[in-house]
Amino acid sequence: MATSEERLKILQMIQEGKISAEDGTRLLDALNKGANRGPTPPRGPGRPGEARYLRVRVTNLDTGTAKVNVSLPLSLVDAGMNIAASFVPGVATTDISEAISSGMVGKVIDVTDEEDREHVEIYIE
Repeated sequence: MATSEERLKILQMIQEGKISAEDGTRLLDALNKGANRGPTPPRGPGRPGEARYLRVRVTNLDTGTAKVNVSLPLSLVDAGMNIAASFVPGVATTDISEAISSGMVGKVIDVTDEEDREHVEIYIE
């Protein structure tokens, strides 16, 4: 179910300029639609905990500072996939979708872009 914490996180991302107002609106709409879907099916055995967020972190290789550090509730990943894809061009979004549906928890993507001097990591937490 959509929580006020999830909504606040989206609004903070807009305020901090991490996502556009248009992207924020799409995420809020997806969050509202996700709240009407009902409970999430249980995870299979051997999967500790329950992943709740997709985290995208982009770090400047020269300074070590985070340019982007965004966590999206998994209920918003479909709407947020275009945002993540803009940080990791050339990586199929199906990789992330498959990792989520399989119940994977941990690092999904780890890419170093020497040309733009960025390190991109995507986690399921």
